[in-house]
Amino acid sequence: MALSPSAGSAAGTGPAVPAGTLLCDVRDGVATVTIHHPAKRNAMTAAMWRELPVLLERLAADASVRVLVLTGSGGTFCAGADIAELSGARDEDGDGEPGGGPQSLAVAAEEALAAFPKPALAAVRGYCVGGGCQLAAACDLRFAAEGSSFGVTPARLGIVYPATATRRLAGLVGPATAKFLLFSAELIDADRALRTGLVDELLPPEELDGRVAEFARTLASRSLLTQAAAKEFANGGAGPERVAHWAEQARGSGDTAEGVSAFLERRPPRFTWAG
Repeated sequence: MALSPSAGSAAGTGPAVPAGTLLCDVRDGVATVTIHHPAKRNAMTAAMWRELPVLLERLAADASVRVLVLTGSGGTFCAGADIAELSGARDEDGDGEPGGGPQSLAVAAEEALAAFPKPALAAVRGYCVGGGCQLAAACDLRFAAEGSSFGVTPARLGIVYPATATRRLAGLVGPATAKFLLFSAELIDADRALRTGLVDELLPPEELDGRVAEFARTLASRSLLTQAAAKEFANGGAGPERVAHWAEQARGSGDTAEGVSAFLERRPPRFTWAG
């Protein structure tokens, strides 16, 4: 993992960085993680899969980070796993457990991203395929540039797609579309991805970065308490113990009082709950 002074360095406008790297830039409450492996359309190497959960754990613990944006350098989000590393490699289990092969690493990274306790946005341009689509689906929301392509392609390689990733994909786009993608391994365009729910907003390429930055700033200004509880509830964690936990957090946070005061005083709220 490399720390970059700005996301622009991943696109070649700043200091050179090693290929096969996750770049991280934290600014104004927004952490931008950039997949940087341009020679292979930002395919994820084993080292990158391993590094992502470590990086996410650090960002989750950083009180200054309120929103995560995952993107790819240049004109591609992520073309999946580095296929060259799959030769001779295998997992112990079709769900990525307990082996340490490429699929296990991808599942661990996907689960860490899905469990990230703050809002996570995917900013997609170009190819979002295989493991790249797996990562995008694990984010809370997906913004895409027109002309992007999406696909889930294990059927081209005879790989059993992980059960967790299959359930997440089906929950996002519905069983029929998930089956279409998994059975055929065909790519779909951004318009169809928008219609199926795989993409939340579709934008002209020149507007993608600005819209994602604007929306991330909006999220960073809102109550992280509200967002964290809503994320957990929406993801199925709404048992009595967790409901009670969040009620207790709300009582002790001061966010509600601050939000009401700010509304009545017609000023931006200053929410302080950080998890």
